[in-house]
Amino acid sequence: MTILVPIALFGWIPIVLFLFVSLPARRAVIVAFLFAWLFLPVTGYSLPGLPDYTKMTATSYGVILGVLLFDVGRLMRLRFSWFDLPMVVWCLVPFASSVSNGLGAYDGVSGVVGATITWGIPYFIGRLYFNDLEGLRELAIGIFIGGLIYVPLCLYEIRMSPQLHRMVYGFHARGWGGTRFGGYRPAVFMDTGLALGMWMTAASLIGIWLWRAKALLSAWKIPMAMLVPVLLITTILCKSTGALALLAGGIGVLFLTNWTRLRVFLMCLVLVPIGYVVVRSTGDWSGRAVVEMAKVISEERARSLNGRLVNEDILAEKAWQRPLFGWGGWGRNRVYDDYGKDITVTDGLWIIAFGQHGLVGLMALYGVFLLPSVMLVWRVSAGQWSNASFAPVGVLAVFMVLFSIDQLLNAMPNPVFVVCAGGLGGIAIALGRRRIGVAGTPLSPFTLKPHIV
Repeated sequence: MTILVPIALFGWIPIVLFLFVSLPARRAVIVAFLFAWLFLPVTGYSLPGLPDYTKMTATSYGVILGVLLFDVGRLMRLRFSWFDLPMVVWCLVPFASSVSNGLGAYDGVSGVVGATITWGIPYFIGRLYFNDLEGLRELAIGIFIGGLIYVPLCLYEIRMSPQLHRMVYGFHARGWGGTRFGGYRPAVFMDTGLALGMWMTAASLIGIWLWRAKALLSAWKIPMAMLVPVLLITTILCKSTGALALLAGGIGVLFLTNWTRLRVFLMCLVLVPIGYVVVRSTGDWSGRAVVEMAKVISEERARSLNGRLVNEDILAEKAWQRPLFGWGGWGRNRVYDDYGKDITVTDGLWIIAFGQHGLVGLMALYGVFLLPSVMLVWRVSAGQWSNASFAPVGVLAVFMVLFSIDQLLNAMPNPVFVVCAGGLGGIAIALGRRRIGVAGTPLSPFTLKPHIV
């Protein structure tokens, strides 16, 4: 581990404050979250009485401090809505889980603080700064630009192996990532190649849809017709099978919705994670048919998927022993043999949430992921999702559903995507109050013109 690790992590808060001084507040928030997630080291420091100090907590601390020092007026204008209830419950449920399991109030408060820093602050920052069409367009473009910035770094690691994190910070983030389909799978400065795959999928999906809707014409004076294919090819070369499948699904849903002017495809996409959680938690579906299909792609992938499903069955059975608030922390949601050895692997965020925080936590988590998208599908006609004004919102809403599907098999929280959830919630609230319009309704001062970065 090099000296750059503490310098980067502990120096990030003053850098974020400098961003608030030198940039408009909204732009400072985008740069803070994006660059932290893309470039800070994957490690952390233990702090007494506080959650571990990581790239995620450093960013949350820095941004909330910047808001309090330089933009407190905006914070005072925040008005809570019933839309925010899932996030509030998700942040508070650790206390109920701890107390109901006899772990004590201190443990519960620690859990609440950790959830608030990891999830609550990014979400409410999204509600503060990205609750209109202009704000979410800037955020969508920021994610797209973040994907473009990662292109040369991904190509380097695809050719030379995942080494950048070790070269800069002195260690591999999560060990050696290995090879996939005869080549290296990059990770750059993220936890794993899986996390990188979802990031590049988000950037590619946004780029494709903004290009299609003519909501973004170029970046750095380079036309989208050149940038999007390069980004898409790099995403494919990242060799993250699940992320690529979700990318294909997202593209299909967006284009089918645009061609048919029907919302049924969007609704079906939303039903995928809901249906999976229901049938897997109750044991009504084993998933073995999907394992057989995965063998067509790779025997290794099929074995991995089968292992995840088997562990989900074991963990779900234990979770039902405490169905309301779960088992709390400290590995109590896992299963151990007679010798105290842990015999389970918790891969999916949904099964972790179910085991630790019960049905209350599980429903709150997927409410955060899905409620804004559901309400946008309900309140905006299918024909408007390709409108240049609404396209950034539409593609982010679709991606949040894809991200919720990804978290069925993986547990990789991303604060940038949590910010998106908050912003989408703000848009859905504004639409419900008729404070903004879409397409045929007058949009000033929210009307967006084709944008050039």
